[in-house]
Amino acid sequence: MTTPPTPQAPYQQQAQPYPQQPPAAQPIRQGAVAAHYASPIPQRRATLGDALASEWTKIRSVRSTMWTLGVMSALLFAIGLLSAIAVNASGMALNETPVLSFGFFGVLLGSICVITLGVMTIASEYGTGMIRTTLTACPSRARVLTAKAIVFFLLTFVITTVMTALVGVLQTAVLDGVEPSGGEWLRATVGVGLYIATLGLLSLAVGALIRHSAGAITIMIAVVLLPLVLAMFMFSQSLADVQQALFEYSIPNQLGAFYDASVASSGPSGWEPLWIMLGVTAVAMAGAFAALDRRDV
Repeated sequence: MTTPPTPQAPYQQQAQPYPQQPPAAQPIRQGAVAAHYASPIPQRRATLGDALASEWTKIRSVRSTMWTLGVMSALLFAIGLLSAIAVNASGMALNETPVLSFGFFGVLLGSICVITLGVMTIASEYGTGMIRTTLTACPSRARVLTAKAIVFFLLTFVITTVMTALVGVLQTAVLDGVEPSGGEWLRATVGVGLYIATLGLLSLAVGALIRHSAGAITIMIAVVLLPLVLAMFMFSQSLADVQQALFEYSIPNQLGAFYDASVASSGPSGWEPLWIMLGVTAVAMAGAFAALDRRDV
């Protein structure tokens, strides 16, 4: 007697043997796909011009630029014009005093604003962590620092030169003094603009080295004011030579040389302060390039 077969549940199926070799993959016609696809992104290498455009977009879109350069322009205009009005109202005879020299005080105070902006141009990116994004978009660190330096220098130079020229015209109209010569006009406008822009570039280099906004700004303000303050309190005869050197090479005295109104009786004159500032800034920028290239962000 034969045993009837056991019925299987509908969900039970016979196990299929696993194939020894997987089925051959069908070849992909890559040539046909590539022939019909064109990338909308232009295929070219990034250049310094791209970095300049990026830095220009950043520096003109942040509030710090508007506030620092706006305050600097207001100081140059207000102090320069008010000092001329005050001298004219007092009836004081100018004699041989250069008419343009009354713009010195506004420029000296405005330089603090330029120092602040120079530091924040790079140090603020370290504070927010934005420097990682910047260096990811542009891995060439030298190109990034070069673009920042060019954009900042040109912007500061143009604004400072325009404002000093405007203030100079108003002072010449208000005061009855000796008419400035062409050389005096050039030093009091273009010379001052180059000096202040280079001082701001030095601040940018210090910001790249320190990587901390408050610390770098404090260092730069000390560089501007501390030598002159220290010299004023050196009463010892043994420190006479040191005192004289601090007076002569302090930044206020160098800035006054462009107006023929130096704080010290001797020291750099004419265009010499600009060459000194350019040399110091070149050394600081070389250190900033080396530090940015070797240090991690």
